[in-house]
Amino acid sequence: MKRLFTLLSLTLYIYSVCAQEKIILLNEGMWQSDNGRLTYFEDGQVISNQWFRDVNGTKLGDTPNDIIQINDNLIAIAINWSNIVQFITPEGKAVAATEDIPNNRRLCTDGEYVYVTSYGHECETINGTVYFDKGFVAKIDISDFKVVATCEVGYEPEGIAFYEGHLFVANTGGYSGVGEDHEFETTVSIINAATMALEKDIDTGISNLYGEMSQSGQYLCINSPGDYYEIPPCGIIFDCEKALSDEDCFVVFDYPVTYNTTTIDGKFLAVGSAFSYITGQYEFSTLTIDPKAVMESQGDSGIEQALPGTLSEDFEDMSQPYGIYVNPYTGYIYGTDAGSFEGAGYLYQWSPEGQLLGKHKVYVNPGHFLALPPDGHFDVIAPINNVIMANDIYDLQGRCVNKSSLKDGTIYIKEGKKFIYNQ
Repeated sequence: MKRLFTLLSLTLYIYSVCAQEKIILLNEGMWQSDNGRLTYFEDGQVISNQWFRDVNGTKLGDTPNDIIQINDNLIAIAINWSNIVQFITPEGKAVAATEDIPNNRRLCTDGEYVYVTSYGHECETINGTVYFDKGFVAKIDISDFKVVATCEVGYEPEGIAFYEGHLFVANTGGYSGVGEDHEFETTVSIINAATMALEKDIDTGISNLYGEMSQSGQYLCINSPGDYYEIPPCGIIFDCEKALSDEDCFVVFDYPVTYNTTTIDGKFLAVGSAFSYITGQYEFSTLTIDPKAVMESQGDSGIEQALPGTLSEDFEDMSQPYGIYVNPYTGYIYGTDAGSFEGAGYLYQWSPEGQLLGKHKVYVNPGHFLALPPDGHFDVIAPINNVIMANDIYDLQGRCVNKSSLKDGTIYIKEGKKFIYNQ
């Protein structure tokens, strides 16, 4: 017999649901294994660890590297080894894919175009006429998802940001020493986004500007892992506003910022990972950075070697920290542990004050995040018969749904928990 849950009221029972936390987590999977996945996390629980497949019935692709929201209706995902930029709706539905952007890495947008860095070099671009010796940036028009322009930058360009009509690109030269005949890069390239012309390169003197690059207004947080042997890792705060007119526009400090994110109040949170091939060991550090204070002091003032609440201790307890993120709408904090890099990883959630709220099993190499805007409050109306059947299924408006009418990829509620239906 089905269990009955009697409502407190004999009339329609209306209650308010506040959907605050909606996180898309990008799991890279294993390189060349074609097993990248999306995790969908909402209000304290993992709804699905294969969200893209649930919604679309197909794989996401090989080694996704970045995810951004372009506007209210569109999200872009850079899928590195599949050589595509995949576009989806906030509901996870695939819209289009821009193909043949080889070895693509990181994304940014101005709301009308998407810009993506590519390690591809000595290769033909989409228009079939231009060859690049180094890496490049591609400009995608979201009206038709076609590449409309490109610009050559340094070898193996990584992080990219948009500020005041310009693109700021961190170059790595990361293939140095692994068969490529070039040195590590030390520059940030500045491109006019409208014309896609390279305006200038800012030489930081720091090798291998690799990895996550967070933006807080005019400031960028850029990591350098060094050369993994003799050149030590470090971090850079880069002032885009000053860079447009002055080359004295950055401050270098001794702490790596391998995984970094921007807080609601404009600071950076960072977990540094210093790896040495000599010792074969990782050393981790945690930082809270006030970029304005760093630039004003031209030094370490504004850098605190800790994160809010218990985050520093919690990251120290992880096997292999792999990402950090602050929900820009709510301030809740997220981090990931890649473990062995070969098995399931874990997603951690903290309150804005840094109190650990939960640890959730996800997929392989979970490293990149996107928060969807909160729904706010909406009313859910219980059935008129005033009882909720334990095995019945409801839509997000509280209406009981006939099982024969369930739709693949749609979120429903059963026994008080959300799930994605997949036939």
